Amino acid sequence: MIEIDVIGTPAPQGSKRHVGGGRMVESSKKVKPWRNAISTEALNHTFAPWPYVAVRAVFRLKRPKSHYRTGKFADQLKPDAPAHPAKYPDLDKLCRSTLDGLKAGRAFEDDAQVVKLYAHKVYASRDEEPGALIRVYPVL
Repeated sequence: MIEIDVIGTPAPQGSKRHVGGGRMVESSKKVKPWRNAISTEALNHTFAPWPYVAVRAVFRLKRPKSHYRTGKFADQLKPDAPAHPAKYPDLDKLCRSTLDGLKAGRAFEDDAQVVKLYAHKVYASRDEEPGALIRVYPVL
């Protein structure tokens, strides 16, 4: 198993837009830096040429300031702050950009080799950086 901890803002890979001449570009400017952060971190590891892989990803998203109280209690969450990030970005689109970053980082040759995918979105705690903890391991 290979484990990487990527620091950065997880970005979803969404739709692309046509810019003419048969060229398509990502709609979000955040996708490329996120994929680059993943591939850079993955290239620091040596992955075995597994024919089938499983990927487990826990995406740490920054909690909005509006979830916190103010004044001398600014370090405490409001009672009605949600426990889970059930809004943008979509989990499936985070997985798409992450798998593309892992492929670019040579974790596997083709993302079709990923036969199991486990993913969660959580809010990063105050002392954590946004990013993702990603594990890639063989499926026997």
